[in-house]
Amino acid sequence: MNSLILRTTTRLLIGVLLLFSVFLLLRGHDLPGGGFIGGLVGAAAIALYAIAYGYEHAFALLRIRPRALIGVGLSLAVLAGILAAFAGEPMLTGLWWIREVGPWTVKLSTPLLFDVGVYLVVIGVVLRMLFSLEEH
Repeated sequence: MNSLILRTTTRLLIGVLLLFSVFLLLRGHDLPGGGFIGGLVGAAAIALYAIAYGYEHAFALLRIRPRALIGVGLSLAVLAGILAAFAGEPMLTGLWWIREVGPWTVKLSTPLLFDVGVYLVVIGVVLRMLFSLEEH
């Protein structure tokens, strides 16, 4: 599409949408949100960019193939389940590591790792479908 208004608005919105996507991801294992809805918002941001600038530019912006995102996301989700099994707990049991780093408290957990995996899978699947439709 060759619309100056759409291109200008997309340039302004893509950063906000991607940041909101990461916010939803990080917020999700404690409150509503999470990997799925964050992934949908992130994929929608890339889809908007593809509509405004074209498939080739969106693919260049992504810098990684959607199929690779799916593979990495699935690997992270499986790893989140297996870590609990290695700790002697049932598979997919949540494990937390809380560390004080300066003035901040860093909370790492297997639910967060699982959410990141889901986030990457959702972005990969949606963009794979979008790019496949664009090719044909």
